[in-house]
Amino acid sequence: MTGDSKVYLKPNIQVEPLWNNWYAWILLIPPASAALNLLERYLPIMKSYVASPQLHVAALKNPAMKGGPFIDLGGKRVDEVKALLGQTTTRCQRVLEFGRALKQFSSALVEKAKGMALDPIYKEMPDILKGYVELCYDVNHSPTVRVFEPLLYRSEMYAESAQSIALSEIVRDKERPFIMSTPRLQDDRTVVLETPFRNPALDRLFRMKREAQSYGAIRECFDITEDAEPRFQPLFTENAPPPAPAYDGDGMRIRYLGHACLLIETRGVTILVDPIVSYTYPSSLPRFTYADLPDRIDYVLITHSHHDHILLETLLQLRHKVKTVVVGRNLDGFLQDPSLQLALQHTGFPNVMEVRDMTEISIPGGSITAIPFLGEHHDLLIQSRNAYLIRIGERRVLCVADSCNPETRLFEHVFRWAGEPEILFLGMECEGAPPSWLYGVFFPRPLAREVDRSRRSRGSTFDEASALVDRFHFKQVYVYAMGQEPWLSHILDNELSEESESYIQSRKLVAHCQARGIVSENLYAQKEIWTG
Repeated sequence: MTGDSKVYLKPNIQVEPLWNNWYAWILLIPPASAALNLLERYLPIMKSYVASPQLHVAALKNPAMKGGPFIDLGGKRVDEVKALLGQTTTRCQRVLEFGRALKQFSSALVEKAKGMALDPIYKEMPDILKGYVELCYDVNHSPTVRVFEPLLYRSEMYAESAQSIALSEIVRDKERPFIMSTPRLQDDRTVVLETPFRNPALDRLFRMKREAQSYGAIRECFDITEDAEPRFQPLFTENAPPPAPAYDGDGMRIRYLGHACLLIETRGVTILVDPIVSYTYPSSLPRFTYADLPDRIDYVLITHSHHDHILLETLLQLRHKVKTVVVGRNLDGFLQDPSLQLALQHTGFPNVMEVRDMTEISIPGGSITAIPFLGEHHDLLIQSRNAYLIRIGERRVLCVADSCNPETRLFEHVFRWAGEPEILFLGMECEGAPPSWLYGVFFPRPLAREVDRSRRSRGSTFDEASALVDRFHFKQVYVYAMGQEPWLSHILDNELSEESESYIQSRKLVAHCQARGIVSENLYAQKEIWTG
């Protein structure tokens, strides 16, 4: 392969967006949530590993510890983790100062603000927070801080210089350690591009999955060094891929790509919901991959901000072909609910549409309606979440992701206005994590154990799901978003057994639907649905 060679990016090149060498899930983009995660999640994990690597080895042998704060490096590479720890504290000094001040001041505010005017407390605010933070009460007179998030993106607290992209070849499922507990260290098969996520050159790179370009030109785009060249060149091939698929049938086609990812197509419009997509490599488990996506995606719909529903790894590779990304409008400035619109705009997505409950988007032959999303978020006040009702012609499809159904009358109100859907996709992973796992870094004080165990994230139970099925007239009901596809293991690290309550309840729902003459299935890996 020479500099003049016309080459394609191989279909099995995995792309890991990194922030300070940690996998960049969505809450590592907003400056305030990134600072708190760095301070309260990643620094303690690295310090613990450096102090006692064998403790991590022992913990990871226990299945009950899966997904916990334990680095999966087999007790090795301690010096590299120690070096990363030092590099992080130096490179992100101001980020850490901001996170520390925000955490300490938020805790102090709870003790000092008892309903009286907050003006005097501004004088006690640490200097690094001044001008970036507002103090306020809710209507129950509970105090909290609110950050001016757009300003933080324009400050030194947005550590864009810590962003990079790791490229390597993947040949099988379950190759990667869990994203929230193990940093990504350099190895002899990985090329790290020191570039911010918004760099347009990444679009040029990912177009090369289908469009040949000069090898020398793409090498120059990323200033590949002589040392990195032996790892960079094998990422490309001169063999052309198959042409992009294009749906040209009558009516609507729905493809299930794993977890909560759905591709909904007609001749006039292409919609991708919660995209997480497998790469193409030999496997005994059939699946749709990036190679099965069309060249144009009109709408990407994001149901909520959890890392298994909005994944930068996938979104960055699709950015050049996506016309509009649709996200829920957040609670401006509140730590637990940062703006998905701002996060995506600052990572290079030019057209991100915020919607609120009952926003209707007109599409060729139909509409997309954002509808309220109940549950899943530990009873926290989080607004950036929506289920989606997609209407094309006379067909209606409802994607509720991990939404629960504690009150069926919500859907009565929605369907009275928008019409009943024929097809329902709902999540039933009903044994979720406690709030401390994902949101603990935001709490001024730790939750009591009984509170933490009570408020787990979860999808629908059988009782909630069957209440929907019994009340409305669905013709097809599919359980999805169970997180069991093997190409998701690094994201969820959550293997269910046949005896798991989630499986028991989902099988019970499928049987209940089938007994009522409703087409029903617990989806896994791949499915194609024709609606005519």
